[in-house]
Amino acid sequence: MTARTHDVAAITFLGVAFIVSPLEKISLITFVLCILFNQIGGVLPDIDQPTAPFWKNLPMSRPIGRVVDKALLGGHRFITHSLLGLVLFSLLLTFLLRLLKTTNINLHLVLFSFMIGYLSHLIMDSMTKEGVPWLIPITKKLGFPPIKRLRMTTGSIIEHMIVLPSLVVFDLILITQNYSFILNFFKNYLVR
Repeated sequence: MTARTHDVAAITFLGVAFIVSPLEKISLITFVLCILFNQIGGVLPDIDQPTAPFWKNLPMSRPIGRVVDKALLGGHRFITHSLLGLVLFSLLLTFLLRLLKTTNINLHLVLFSFMIGYLSHLIMDSMTKEGVPWLIPITKKLGFPPIKRLRMTTGSIIEHMIVLPSLVVFDLILITQNYSFILNFFKNYLVR
């Protein structure tokens, strides 16, 4: 999947989790960090690709990206595209968030939002022909549907004309159907 599809999928999965979870009061900064880290989690598995948008924004990005890609992460769609990668990056984020030592940020919700974004990436990439090695160190790439030729190609017309628009339409329906719930959250549960 392309970065744009991963961005939309991450926020879609977070929206569903938000709707089905019980409401609790959270600070505005927690709300903003939840969205930010959800989006980071949604694209972070592709850090194992030297051409990823993440590397394009850094000086000396190509050489650094190649070293990280091959030497540290095992190549594209390896460790970062597995449950092990999810656990490792979640532990790293937990460590970094604990350094903040702040009382008005719900670190558990921020971590949960990150994990939802990360999982959305793995789920969406499972629908491509390449599949995902969910169970590293077992390197077998799994996908849905199980028959490889029935899956889509990354960046294909199916992704751009069916999958991405379907996610957007789903988001609009989710917002419309839960408008009063969302409004109630912003009025009564979002603390400034």
